[in-house]
Amino acid sequence: EPSASVTTVTDAWLRCTARAIHERRLWLTDLDAAIGDGDHGINLDRGFSAVLGDLETGAIPTDGVAELMTSAGRRLLGLVGGASGALYGRALMTAGTRLAERAGDEEISRRTLVEIALAGAIDGITALGRAVPGDKTMLDALSPALAALRAAPPDAPERDAMLAMAEAAEAGATATIPLVARKGRASYLGERSAGHLDPGAASSAILIRCLADAVIASDGQSMPPRMPSAQP
Repeated sequence: EPSASVTTVTDAWLRCTARAIHERRLWLTDLDAAIGDGDHGINLDRGFSAVLGDLETGAIPTDGVAELMTSAGRRLLGLVGGASGALYGRALMTAGTRLAERAGDEEISRRTLVEIALAGAIDGITALGRAVPGDKTMLDALSPALAALRAAPPDAPERDAMLAMAEAAEAGATATIPLVARKGRASYLGERSAGHLDPGAASSAILIRCLADAVIASDGQSMPPRMPSAQP
């Protein structure tokens, strides 16, 4: 029996993400400066800091996970500039919609809910950005994370499934380094985009690590945070 509700875990995930993005905002911005507009970390930090502020002041409804995700997504959509705001905002809102569809299912496991939310986020991003894995985008972290979660044995401990998901996201982000970007601002550079870690994949890996951490920590366990290996 989970020791914390899905809504509580989601709240903890958003708070972890806001802290982690703030701590790594300059690193993410440096990554983006190499192949993009140079504002990824700063923009995401502004958005997630606003979400954190909303959580602390009670401006975001926390009586249900779907409402929480959708409200956070709307906040990012309205505040974060560039493609990242639209993509992350749509990701959270689509995840919230998918979770709302399963709101009455009391038999569903937290692991399955994470899978539903992550699949919804990927669908939202894909519908908006028209990218596929291998295009050097956030999907290169998110898609392997979902695949790893689905590949974990059904009877595997929840912690093991979450760790596999986080590690797959980080490995996927690191694997963008040699890729040539085919979508987004980096695609304008063509072959010159190779040799750089994709900032969107890097920030996505941070979100997935925080998600795993929030689920694991909710049961009184802990794990050391580990970010993509390309981070200094």
